[in-house]
Amino acid sequence: MSAHTPQNPGSKPHDVNDDGMHSPSDAAEARGTPDRPESDYEAGDAPALHLRRIRSFVTRAGRVSTGQRRALDELSPHFVLPFAAAPLDWTATFGRAAPRVLEIGFGMGATTAEIAARRPDDDFLGIEVHEPGVGALLKLIGEQELHNIRIIQHDAVEVVEQMLPEGSLDGVHIYFPDPWHKARHHKRRLIQPPFVATLAARLKPGGYLHLATDWENYAEQMLEVLSAELTLQNTATGYAPRPDYRPITKFERRGLRLGHGVWDILFKRI
Repeated sequence: MSAHTPQNPGSKPHDVNDDGMHSPSDAAEARGTPDRPESDYEAGDAPALHLRRIRSFVTRAGRVSTGQRRALDELSPHFVLPFAAAPLDWTATFGRAAPRVLEIGFGMGATTAEIAARRPDDDFLGIEVHEPGVGALLKLIGEQELHNIRIIQHDAVEVVEQMLPEGSLDGVHIYFPDPWHKARHHKRRLIQPPFVATLAARLKPGGYLHLATDWENYAEQMLEVLSAELTLQNTATGYAPRPDYRPITKFERRGLRLGHGVWDILFKRI
């Protein structure tokens, strides 16, 4: 059973996340979570003309606040890494050897910053495509003097495939990715078998993959996909209790008061 069971399952009208966005379209704007479904390209595309990989995020221009802009200008050189089609040297990047955790789609970064503050002995790499979100997390990094976070503002699939070697990660966090609630859009969901297999291959033996969603249908899909990956093992019977290191956001707390469900899925690499 989940740590949070809804009073009215499936009734939740929107995504709840740490950036305050509520509709699936808004959530997509703040997620650095590209999708790699079984069919990599849109049906009907002419292969010789314009192959397009289906993505789970939509990039739109968003308002960057004055504080976020200042953080982007002043802190990006220290904490934002350029995308490069070459393995990331974690030890050189962070100046130490420590457990390595990847977060895909950190939104406005409040959860990322809180987890990093609670776990100072771990290093965190956050991927996000939304510039206001990158600026917001940089602002938190500066305010809280966090030194164990780095950011890449790029397509997460390309980062995972080209910058993170197999067996290089101790953990992966994916919290409240866009549910793409319409059935015809389910192909855009991030959690698909090929991408989960890619993530699992990047985990060290004993490393963990932690997902969370407030959309029941997506939780069911997540559990099904991870259960089918032979290199992963569920740490619970079904859904997992929320680990202490994942904070409850104010929007999640409000949803729980309204009877909405939140499901955590936690698997380990065999």
